[in-house]
Amino acid sequence: MNKKILLAILLILGLLAVWQRELIGYGLSQAKGQFLIVQGAKPIEDYLSNPQLPDTLRVGLEIVQATRRFAFDSLGVPASDNYTTFYDQHGKNLLWVVTACKPYELKPKQWVFPFVGTVPYKGFFNHDAALAEEAKLKEEGYEVLVEEVNGWSSLGWFKDPVLSNMLKRSEGGLASLIIHELTHEVLYVKDSTIFNENLATFIGEQGALRFLRNKYGANTYEYQQYANNRSDYSKYAQHILKGAAKLDSLYTTFSEQMPEAEKQQLKQLCIENIIARLDTVSFHFPELYLNHFVQGNLPNNTYFMSYRRYRLYQTQFEAEFRGQYHGNLKLYLADLAKKYPHL
Repeated sequence: MNKKILLAILLILGLLAVWQRELIGYGLSQAKGQFLIVQGAKPIEDYLSNPQLPDTLRVGLEIVQATRRFAFDSLGVPASDNYTTFYDQHGKNLLWVVTACKPYELKPKQWVFPFVGTVPYKGFFNHDAALAEEAKLKEEGYEVLVEEVNGWSSLGWFKDPVLSNMLKRSEGGLASLIIHELTHEVLYVKDSTIFNENLATFIGEQGALRFLRNKYGANTYEYQQYANNRSDYSKYAQHILKGAAKLDSLYTTFSEQMPEAEKQQLKQLCIENIIARLDTVSFHFPELYLNHFVQGNLPNNTYFMSYRRYRLYQTQFEAEFRGQYHGNLKLYLADLAKKYPHL
């Protein structure tokens, strides 16, 4: 009887392996990619103890250490060993994310993974594999975006390292990124990528503002520069989100009988108008946001979807944070962690 049960279990596992061979293969490749980076990372203290360490690298690593301390002490993020190691990329890219969307619908393609559930993107530690996924999705009729990313969170499964490309950011940008990724350890809701990424973005940016204000003061160049940059990016994101809403409205008017050429023309005109109207936005640093796109090089649906993924709920979070919590970021994060189930 036991042999029959064992054989039945093995048969079921074998069938599952065949059925999910693509997912299993992808999972193994991702695990290998993360493992090689985690294993290749060295303690930050080892680098800082080297008197020959370049000043730019030293400053960046010290900012990471200071940000971690601030997140643990002032924001209530549970202490962990994440970002206590450093991986030198030697100028090479390491991780790419593929997103996809139908040409006349702002609805992202979803992938389903164990534990985290549905996710509107797929990461790769191999660029050729990312390009192969892009080609496959385009054949299926999707618009696709392949982006390099400089950081990720394993949600506590691994000891996440600092990547050398992270240190190319400004001090506020680096602090925001570290706090963003640490926030994922506090709160990550299954099947809720937009909520998770929006929240981590909000906590990261608010945390960075407080980190810089605590370090330099509110009236300093360092604080004001980051605050102005963040204000500009927020305005840009809001403009793109309003543009996404216009595209949504346009797509609802398309019928199955409408010619493809007409759909494409109306879509292009709408996107051109969205981009052209950026000159109506008042930026502190307009040169960073105007002339992003030239004729014939317009963003596709995945670009607009990426802003929904990271910026859609910022106004909502801001209202709750200011109204109910009176700007107390530590209390706000703690209450959210109690309210929502973490993986």
